Amino acid sequence: MSQPVTAEPAQERSASGARHEWKRLLVPGFLLSLYAIQCVWFIRTQSLTYDEPVHISEGLDAWRNGRFEDYNDHPPLARLLCTLPLIGRRSEHQWQVDVEKLPAGFRVVNVSTDPVSLAWRARAVNVVLGLLLGFLLWLQAAKLFSDAAANFVLALFAFSPSLIAHFSLATTDGAATLLIFATAFQVARWKQVPSWRKALTSGVVFGVLLLAKFSTLPIFLLAAFWMLVLVGGYPRLNPLRWNWAKTALALLIAFVMVWAGYFFHISRVTIHDGTLIVTHPHWTASLVKPTRSKLNISLPVPAGEFIAGLREVALHNSHGQPAFFLGQVSPTGGWKAYYPVAILLKWPLLVLVISGAGLALCILGRIRVPDFEILISFPAVYFLLAIFAHFNIGERHVLPLYPFALLFAGAMWQRCSRVRFGSAVLGVLLVLNATDTLQYAPGYLSYFEIFVPSQSSHRLLADSNLDWGQGLLALRDYQREHPDEQISLAYFGSLDPSVYGIRARPLAENEHATGTVIVSATALAGEYLKDPNGYRWLLQYRLIATLDHCLFVFRVED
Repeated sequence: MSQPVTAEPAQERSASGARHEWKRLLVPGFLLSLYAIQCVWFIRTQSLTYDEPVHISEGLDAWRNGRFEDYNDHPPLARLLCTLPLIGRRSEHQWQVDVEKLPAGFRVVNVSTDPVSLAWRARAVNVVLGLLLGFLLWLQAAKLFSDAAANFVLALFAFSPSLIAHFSLATTDGAATLLIFATAFQVARWKQVPSWRKALTSGVVFGVLLLAKFSTLPIFLLAAFWMLVLVGGYPRLNPLRWNWAKTALALLIAFVMVWAGYFFHISRVTIHDGTLIVTHPHWTASLVKPTRSKLNISLPVPAGEFIAGLREVALHNSHGQPAFFLGQVSPTGGWKAYYPVAILLKWPLLVLVISGAGLALCILGRIRVPDFEILISFPAVYFLLAIFAHFNIGERHVLPLYPFALLFAGAMWQRCSRVRFGSAVLGVLLVLNATDTLQYAPGYLSYFEIFVPSQSSHRLLADSNLDWGQGLLALRDYQREHPDEQISLAYFGSLDPSVYGIRARPLAENEHATGTVIVSATALAGEYLKDPNGYRWLLQYRLIATLDHCLFVFRVED
């Protein structure tokens, strides 16, 4: 007679599985903690950068007034998220950033109550997004390779200067990076089982992707293409077999998500008597321009602000942007070699070598990666389009490539771990990479390759690659240590240094001064000056200090 089966063995197996899962997460949890500590260190020591006040101001304006008008060159997702910690006050003016438009940019005329506290609150949300990216990267590396490979990848992630810096700022680059990476793997999941449920999930991901940054539009189109043509795990040439209905559902959901991101606003486009008039909810001015169309119509346009912003970015790209590259200044940019060189200069050397070798293993088939062709298509398309763009103002514009590079580094672990001492060698490389990165800590925004002396970096790249206005806290500390020095300052940033309690005399370009002269690296590069050489006269004098890797302190004698 058989004995009844008790629940104890099943309970023991469940407890054993839970303990195993807990142990499995210890290493990634530790590595993500190291990453978070460095983000906090960065936030604590870096002043508000050039773009952050505008993103914060526009996010607050959207929450308080339902308006997406000024500086509409970015969709609202990151702005709304970063300002969430700033809107929960009884008085709407408790946290406030006022920005004034200028003919060539903008300036911040007021920050209340305190720029340091404001930065802590606004930047914290992006740190959470960075932790989400790290965890997603670990999950995908574990799925494609192994837990050990995933831990190796995450150890590179935890000491990646660009990912620490741009996920510790109240800007849009981090959100775009996270969502492009998530979109690639959502498409890979769709390929396995193209269900209605995954079509719904894909629509949500696609919609949030579009709300992250306008540069994600090509990635959205690529994802929609893969979703449409992948049938039975392979792309099909026969349109009759394509996933028309499920893709249409995903696109509909994405449209609703974008519309929701603009608070379900409905704009209106009117053509009457040869005049085009576009109005948006809560905007102070309408777009009015002549048109050759003979139509007389008036149409509602859901989320018209998205289309207006996309148009603004397209026009901006066609006109170009002042840029600095390898000692040259251009009023429009457009160097095809800009981003390849920026990657070589700004990504840690060991990350480049390990990721490049891992990618080669995947391409040659030495390490098999499921859905490799789909996954590689996303960074490949983004990189190709970036090369032909006219926004040559920072490696951050190709930041979405970085997580894919780290992912393919996992292939190198898979290969080397099978070789004697291979794992030990890679472990040593991790220590060397962390040592290299920490040399710039906490000023990770200014990181350059180990073979680039920090005092020479301004001869290669500028703007958000090196000096984005983040050095005011370091300057404040310098002034406190040298209270008797009279400082002449040429600062690149949208904030008045006095907001941080700094007392310095502004130094105009080509104005000579004596004593202590401090100049931003971007001002020294000269890409935004009327005379690019306006501050280079300082190079003949003695450099006595470099503050936060981005502010150069000269002693100018009579």
